[in-house]
Amino acid sequence: MTARPGDESGMIERSGNAPTADALRFLERFAVIMSNSGYPRMAARVLAALLIADDGRRSAAELADVLQVGPSAVSGAVKYLMRVGMVTRERDPGERRDHYRVDQTAWYKAAASSDEVFRRFEEGARDGVEVFGTDTPAGARMDETRRFFAFLRSEVPQLLHKWNELNTRSAGCDEPGAGH
Repeated sequence: MTARPGDESGMIERSGNAPTADALRFLERFAVIMSNSGYPRMAARVLAALLIADDGRRSAAELADVLQVGPSAVSGAVKYLMRVGMVTRERDPGERRDHYRVDQTAWYKAAASSDEVFRRFEEGARDGVEVFGTDTPAGARMDETRRFFAFLRSEVPQLLHKWNELNTRSAGCDEPGAGH
């Protein structure tokens, strides 16, 4: 593997080559962060492997090789990642092999779609307030929960708008959430 100019650590890989030891250590550290945040462990490793690929994509065989796992582990992980919208499957014209690509806008889309989850928590907590009243400890907790999710529902869209403006200016693109 050849490091790019300005990449003294040698962490950045060239397409078609295996990641460096530093890149693999980073991949595993990032996967742990994701799995500690609720992602299935293998899905986190696959996503990290895609994130560190120069072009953001790899075939199932390349993923299995980089991660030193069997094809079934990769298959389950990419199915999960596709279902949650973090990865897309593509095939080059004339090719028989699928490649999986990290969706550059996935984090943005995930945050944008959180409103429905926040709404359900807000409504559920509102129901709790009606049951317990705000003058009880349980009702007070439910009311704080309701107010918290109402706050998130009002603030997250504004944050996403700010992010989109900032990211569009710095990346020179028009797609929401896209930075590359």
